Amino acid sequence: MSPTNHRHERVGEEIAHEINAMLAGELKDPRLEGTVVVSEVRVQPDMKHARVFVSMLGSSKEQADAIKALEHASGFIRSELIERLQLRRLPELHFTLDLSQEHVERIERLLKEMKKDKPSSNL
Repeated sequence: MSPTNHRHERVGEEIAHEINAMLAGELKDPRLEGTVVVSEVRVQPDMKHARVFVSMLGSSKEQADAIKALEHASGFIRSELIERLQLRRLPELHFTLDLSQEHVERIERLLKEMKKDKPSSNL
């Protein structure tokens, strides 16, 4: 495989790194106060669209507000990314709430309940 086959993955990692840097100090929206972190960016191989997964602690309203704030700031984010990453064209950014940690916690809780309910068998 040539290195260009994974270019979209490398670009996704760079986008995540730069957006996290912006969240750390440059984006001043009050809806983004708290622990808002880009956990992953998946860029399509054709480099036209990128799904930005954002994780955040807080209520579902706070999480929805954070996504709205990021969508509102997407023009600024895109212009900064084009300049920082020196790309001619940047994929269209689509912000999505990352629920993977919640799923992991739910599965662990269910497994603990199953283990607690099932008597241990001695073989």
